[in-house]
Amino acid sequence: LLDDIVLTHSLFLPTERFLQQLHQQYPGGPRGPRGWAGGWGSGLRRKRAVLAVLLHFLETYKGLLQEEESAGKVIKELYLLIMKDTSLYHELEDEIIKLHQLVETVELKVADETPPPNKQVKPLFRHFRRIDSCLQTRVAFRGSDEIFCRVYMPDHSYVTIRSRLSASVQDILASVTEKLQYSEEQSSRGDALILVTMASSGEKAVLQPSEECVFTTLGINSHLFACTRDTFDSLVPLPEEIQVVPGDTEIHRAEPEDVANHLTAFHWELFRCIHELEFVDYVFHGERGRRETANLELLLQRCSEVQHWVGTELLLCEGLGKRAHLLKKLIKIAAICKQNQDMLSFYAIVIGLNNAAVSRLRLTWEKLPGKFKNLFRKFENLTDPCRNHKTYREVLAKMKPPIIPFVPLILKDLTFLHEGSKTLLDGLVNVEKLHCIAEKVRTVRKYRSRPLCLELEASPAQLQTKAYVRQLRVIDNQNLLFELSYKLEPGSQ
Repeated sequence: LLDDIVLTHSLFLPTERFLQQLHQQYPGGPRGPRGWAGGWGSGLRRKRAVLAVLLHFLETYKGLLQEEESAGKVIKELYLLIMKDTSLYHELEDEIIKLHQLVETVELKVADETPPPNKQVKPLFRHFRRIDSCLQTRVAFRGSDEIFCRVYMPDHSYVTIRSRLSASVQDILASVTEKLQYSEEQSSRGDALILVTMASSGEKAVLQPSEECVFTTLGINSHLFACTRDTFDSLVPLPEEIQVVPGDTEIHRAEPEDVANHLTAFHWELFRCIHELEFVDYVFHGERGRRETANLELLLQRCSEVQHWVGTELLLCEGLGKRAHLLKKLIKIAAICKQNQDMLSFYAIVIGLNNAAVSRLRLTWEKLPGKFKNLFRKFENLTDPCRNHKTYREVLAKMKPPIIPFVPLILKDLTFLHEGSKTLLDGLVNVEKLHCIAEKVRTVRKYRSRPLCLELEASPAQLQTKAYVRQLRVIDNQNLLFELSYKLEPGSQ
C-alpha cells in the first residue's frame, strides 16, 4: 500500500502538498488537518510512520527531486526536524542514518542555494552525429540538462542554440532572436517569430509559447523552424538526410549477432534511464508533466527509428539476391534479439518488415528460404495483437530478468487502466485503480532487477558496428518508401 501511494500520489495530490501533509503529521512539526493523522497514533509510533513514508518516497523519486525546488525545501525542513530527534529517540537511529544517506545522495535543490556549476552538454540522438557522443554510455536526462539544438530558417540556414531540455518555446525563440539579433522594431510590427515543427513528409505544426521540452517530442527526421506567420505557408522540409541511392551500409558487412547484441546493449541503456514514474506521468499527465518523461519519449522515438531503419535498408538495396539475403539477415537479427530478451528490438524489426512498402516486395519474399519464411510466421504470431497480445504476454511471463519489454504496450495498458475507471469515487481515492497502476509500474522494476550481461568486444570492427547501430540513418517518409518500393518491384502485389 505504501508503494502504491508513493508511485501514484500525483494523480490525486501534487508532490509539494503530499510532502507538506507529511511534514504536518510529524510530532513537533506544524499542526495539520486532523483527519490525515487518524490512526497514526502519537509520539514514537507516529514519528516512525512518517519516517517510513519519507524514506520510501526518497528511495523512489531520487534524481527527480533535483528538479523540484519547492519539494526540496519541504523535505529539508522535515529532515532538520527529524535530525533533532536523533539523541532523544535511539529507537529511530537506523531510520535516521538511512534518511541522512538518502538526503545526501539526492542532492536536493533549494531556491536560495548558490547555482550549480555549468553542466556538460548532453547530446540527444541526432545532434551533429558525433561518433564520440554516440559511443558514450547513455545517462538519464533531466529538465535542467543542457543540450545543443539547431533551429532552421525558411531558407534552410540555421542557428545553433544551447538550451535547457525543459525550455519553453518562448525561451527557445528568445535564444534564436538573440542569435539573429532580431530587432524589437520588427517584433512590434507583428513580424515576431513563431516556432514550427516539421516532419520529413512536409507535415507541420505551430508550437504554443508555453509548451516545454519540445526536443524529445520531435519525430525521427523532424526539425524545428523559426519563421514569421507570413512565411509559415512557404516552409518546406529539409532534403532527406540520407542519399536515396543504392549502396552498401554497415549492415551488409556486420554479423547478425553483432548487430543484435549492440541493439540490445543500447536499448538496455535507454530503458535503464527511464524513471519508473515517467510511465505514470506520460499517461496521466501528473504535475511534473513532459519535463520528466524525456527518457521515455526518447526510447519511444528509438522504437520508431528501428522500424523505419528496417524498411530503409531493404528498400535502398537494389539487387534482388542481395535484398533477399538482407531480409534473411534481418530475420536472424530479430531472432537473436528475442534470445537476448530484447523484445523492444524484436517487435520493432517485425513491425518494420510488415511495413506495406516492404511486405509488397513479392519477388524478394519468394527468394527467402522456407526455414526463414516459417520463422517469420512464428514472429508474426508472437506479435499478433489478438486477445490483447495474449501470445506475447505468455512468452514474456516465462522470461526472467533482465528483460527489455515492448514499452508501447505498457503505456497502452496504463491508458486502459486510466480510462477504465475514475481516480476519485464520491470524493475518495479509488485505491483499487491506484494499486493496478502501481502493479503495472512494478513490472518495469522487475524487468530491470538484474543487470544485462553481454560480452561485446572492443575491436575496431565492433566499434564501427556499435556506432552504426546507435546512429541509424533512416527514411521515415512513407511516400518516399513506397516510391523506392515500386522502383524495385513495379508489378508486385
